[in-house]
Amino acid sequence: MRLYTSIASLGALLLPLVSAQSPGGTGSSNVSSSLGPDENGFYWVYSEGLSAAFIPYGASIAKLLIHDKYGVERDVVAGFDNATAYTLDAAHPHLGGVPGRYANRIQNSTFEIDGETYHVNPNENPTPDAPDGADTLHGGHDGWDYRNFTVVSHSNDSITFSIVDADGEQGFPGEVISYITYTLTNFTWDFKMVAIATTQKTPIMLSSHTYWNLDGYANNETNTALNHTFYLPYSGQRVGVDNILIPTGDIVANKQGSVNDFWSTPKQIGADLQSSEAEGNCGFNCTGYDTCWIINRGQDGPYDWRAEGAYVARLQSAWSGIQVEVYTDQEAFQMYSCNGQNATMPLKTTQGLTDNEDFPRTIPQYGCLVMEVEDWIDAINHPEWQRESKQIFGPGGDPYVLQASYVFSINDTATS
Repeated sequence: MRLYTSIASLGALLLPLVSAQSPGGTGSSNVSSSLGPDENGFYWVYSEGLSAAFIPYGASIAKLLIHDKYGVERDVVAGFDNATAYTLDAAHPHLGGVPGRYANRIQNSTFEIDGETYHVNPNENPTPDAPDGADTLHGGHDGWDYRNFTVVSHSNDSITFSIVDADGEQGFPGEVISYITYTLTNFTWDFKMVAIATTQKTPIMLSSHTYWNLDGYANNETNTALNHTFYLPYSGQRVGVDNILIPTGDIVANKQGSVNDFWSTPKQIGADLQSSEAEGNCGFNCTGYDTCWIINRGQDGPYDWRAEGAYVARLQSAWSGIQVEVYTDQEAFQMYSCNGQNATMPLKTTQGLTDNEDFPRTIPQYGCLVMEVEDWIDAINHPEWQRESKQIFGPGGDPYVLQASYVFSINDTATS
């Protein structure tokens, strides 16, 4: 369907009704007469079994609370105890935010549209020849998850943020207006991201960059996420990358039993990290995952991404029993195993153990997992993949749309 409605009309269609809310535990009955952020700057939403806190900075999720198999409430996403801390953290690991206007990496910080070459802000892998960076990660030094969004609607179970990204911002052509809506319903976190190119053709690819630990860092056996079981039932292939994680153009087979095989059977994140094949799997001198898997569900014919059991990824911890199934309309899935974490980022007060010398109140290497639903990374530099209609948008055409549902349940089945 072509977009002929006004931006204001589109925004009105996206906004949920505003109602009262207040911070508190899980469940849909936590309602009071107060509106807006709490004393820590968090906007709370609720549903049966879940409660979550969001902040305007990056349209980020800051907390997600769910009871584990023992009935203990766990906060299963990384973040800070106060919204202000997100703006002060120099490391800026894109905690829970929306990277944009183009998520993941752009080779040489350049791309071409209709014969014109654009140069965007480089911010990763500096070299003597490119002191600012050899590529662009998550939209540049001032990508969307560095910026404050506007809260345009907030209800007991939903919140919508908006941002206007100006023409030329970070080097990208044209103005983009975007709405990000998060909704909680019955143990499910739904989100919908819509972006409209209003003046020029431009690349758009968004995602959610949430750091997960389904044990809430309370596991007294390990403070990593390597015990989490991961499953990608449709992902027998991945995007091939070089040693700084820039796509080469190759689509690579994940052979059964290989390090990147999460399709043939579920396995723990750490199951193969002692294998020599895991060395360099996430770039130069890096052991772990920062991998973009292709979602190949179309092989079975037409599909409804919302259908029960049609999840594209599943993450589960036998220790806490918490499981999340990821449903999405997107056709790629990035997983990052927090290889770069180094125990400098503190846990929140809602997480972790106290008075345990073996488990400091920080996030160690492999202490979390990022799951990003998205399209094929850096496809704007690989026209042979024929992804233009899914990544290049212009005025008068279809809007960019990303939809996903994270469905939570309890499953304490142990997997090696």
